[in-house]
Amino acid sequence: MEELVINGISIKPGSTTHLELPVADLYTGTEMQMPVYVTRARKPGPCVFACAAIHGDELNGIEIIRRLIHTKSFKLTAGTFIAVPMVNVYGVLSQSRYLPDRRDLNRSFPGSPKGALAGRVADRFLNEIVLKCDYGIDLHTGAIHRSNLPQVRADLTDPETRALAHAFGVPVLLNAELREGSLRETAVKSGVKVLLYEAGQALRFDELAIKAGVRGIFNILSHLNMLPPRKATRRPKVEPFEARKSAWIRAEDSGIVRMYKNLGDQVCTGDLLAEIGTPFGETVVAVRADRDGIIIGKQNIPLVQEGEAMFHLAFFNEADEDVAEHIEILQDTLLADGIVPPIGDEPL
Repeated sequence: MEELVINGISIKPGSTTHLELPVADLYTGTEMQMPVYVTRARKPGPCVFACAAIHGDELNGIEIIRRLIHTKSFKLTAGTFIAVPMVNVYGVLSQSRYLPDRRDLNRSFPGSPKGALAGRVADRFLNEIVLKCDYGIDLHTGAIHRSNLPQVRADLTDPETRALAHAFGVPVLLNAELREGSLRETAVKSGVKVLLYEAGQALRFDELAIKAGVRGIFNILSHLNMLPPRKATRRPKVEPFEARKSAWIRAEDSGIVRMYKNLGDQVCTGDLLAEIGTPFGETVVAVRADRDGIIIGKQNIPLVQEGEAMFHLAFFNEADEDVAEHIEILQDTLLADGIVPPIGDEPL
């Protein structure tokens, strides 16, 4: 089994360890460190990373990793798993999407050890973690005041990546183009297969998103034969559906919003999604679906400016009714017990 060295520390097969990866200190002199969890089986196998909070206000991924590594059945039988619950520790501290230099870390890869702060963090994370792996799962949420339905975005034209996306086990898969400067773009160009998981909203825990994320990582590691086979279950299977494309419906005027549709709803052309009105209650404009689809993202705040994105619709080759049904299956399966069990209990 190949030697794994992170920040000069050798992690041996059959061991589990926590590391602190140094990044640039605060101007107060306070040391800043990126937390890293590594567990290795004795048997050789793939190396997989999962990371969260590349955007510092996206917290669901932190909780996904916390619950995952404390689940009793999380014991690798082959390979290596590396988890980084906070990549952008600066943003988590300030509850901000960005770094202190106001740069977006997910537009700063591959970075440079002598560049700006964002470039230095990107370079450190890329070279110490990402490039030592075969596969990766990048955990994200919607932006501030926006929610995303659990979905996987990936290069579905690549057969191996597509198989991983299907294995993750959420109903909605998007064939997403690589964005310049993103972690996924740099990793893919270096031969690392990466899935981007989007679910929930910034600065909030979303139970469905967290449960789906924990189960999704378990499914990926099982798919790669790094965990024991999952026990058979009578729960309905959540079939993934590939969206042929997606688009945002934007506000045609400014005002106060009354929403009529929610995440996961199936809509048809002409359906009323929301009304935008004045402070006195008069309706200014009705927001309607411009085609058939499923709502996979939406604005939450009931105030809108003209041109602002309000509803994100995905369009499928399959019948939208089938997609909506499997979204309901996911929700019913994962939320059947109500409150998420505490850390240490078995996952769903």
